[in-house]
Amino acid sequence: MTFDVLVVGGSFAGLSAAMQLARARRPVCVVDAGAPRNRFAEASHGFFAQDGVPPFELLEQARGKLRAYPSVTFVDAFATSARADGGGFVLGLDGHAPLRARKLVLAHGVRDVLPEIGGLAERWGRTVLHCPYCHGYEVAGRTLGVLSTSPMSAHHAALVADWGPVTLLLDGPDTLSDEDRALLRRRNVAVATGRVVALEGDAPALTAAVLDNGRRVPLEALFIGPRTVPASPLADQLGCAFDEGMAGSAIRVDEMKQTTVPGVFAAGDAARGMHNATFASADGVMAGVAAHRSLVFDL
Repeated sequence: MTFDVLVVGGSFAGLSAAMQLARARRPVCVVDAGAPRNRFAEASHGFFAQDGVPPFELLEQARGKLRAYPSVTFVDAFATSARADGGGFVLGLDGHAPLRARKLVLAHGVRDVLPEIGGLAERWGRTVLHCPYCHGYEVAGRTLGVLSTSPMSAHHAALVADWGPVTLLLDGPDTLSDEDRALLRRRNVAVATGRVVALEGDAPALTAAVLDNGRRVPLEALFIGPRTVPASPLADQLGCAFDEGMAGSAIRVDEMKQTTVPGVFAAGDAARGMHNATFASADGVMAGVAAHRSLVFDL
């Protein structure tokens, strides 16, 4: 069987794209490996009418809604390869026969590359966090830290200061610009020099960051801006162009979520610099609509 559209990734972006195609009564298949980026978080926050709901519960609700549409198929597998073939595309799967479709929507997301600091990985999504809008309210009023990972870390710390007292951990020597130093003073952000070698506490709880100079900085939550890499090699295999951002590369798309390869659309974290469940869902809606338009008008 050749589907009209294959959607790679079954999280907020992918399921939102599939919903538009299902409602257009098009045969669509969602391929998902079951490892969404936010699986480490206990709850998804800030999402319209679903604040505080666990991510997997949200995804299962969405899958349940999609199952009501007879044109939707789910395949639980990891997509290993993609190539153009005869006016369409062939998707290779781990442990399954290849699938064919006229169009592709890449919604596979990204993978966070965490700093190699002792005790950090086991706290990720609990007391080591990324987005203050997603998780800041739950740690508000506690002793907070921001780990410097990019030139924007001073701005990150200035934002996080709205949720509690903050220390910017430079993770090395002081190389702050005068402008950043003035911003941090205005926001009452403390600065700690020295490389972070470990996090302490009864994980996932956090009590302190240990620096290589022997200092222990009391902390109850730590925000970081990790580097990200695509969670799948498909866009690269297909020849899609990428744009480099502050945190990593993103698949280049236009306002309709069309990539530089005709017939291939991309949505969600893999195709944008700012990451958020609401953004991902909205991008998925646009990608689904655009893929349908492409089918109708042979774009």
